[in-house]
Amino acid sequence: GCPGVLAVLGLEAAAPGECELTRLLQDKLQYEMRLQYMKHYFPIDYTVQVQYEEVLRPSNITRLRNGTVSEAALRYLWFHVSSQAVLRIHEVLPEKHPSWKYTQELYQLFDALGEEYSKYRQTDVETVVADVVKLIHSAGAESRSKAVRPKALLDNCLKVMRMLYGVPCELGTR
Repeated sequence: GCPGVLAVLGLEAAAPGECELTRLLQDKLQYEMRLQYMKHYFPIDYTVQVQYEEVLRPSNITRLRNGTVSEAALRYLWFHVSSQAVLRIHEVLPEKHPSWKYTQELYQLFDALGEEYSKYRQTDVETVVADVVKLIHSAGAESRSKAVRPKALLDNCLKVMRMLYGVPCELGTR
């Protein structure tokens, strides 16, 4: 047999640590907070430059699910895209900016989630997902960048998180 496939099958269910952290993230990503920290505290129409692959929408997840990508691999992808998005926003903020601490706290939650995902090896994840993750972390990919509003990045982050963790982690839709 192929050990990589078994490893992914074993990770189909979300780990308790993942669920705990996604609940904390859901609290931090409440609409009022996203609105205040990602819209009101930024200039009108402010955007951050992100790579094309760093925008993950519910429609992307639906398409990948239809392509029989495992839930574990989708969560792995969401983690990489979302933590990168938070980092992108955090990097443009001076420390005195009112949203700095908020993005710092979000990033710390993703950092903790990264510990949960450290048991995933690239080989355990379907090629389609592994390739996207590689692109996200490859320095020369800026050529395919797009301007996205900070709030839109976090809106996507939350919507996709609810799609992927809503059932296994019993996330309410607060």
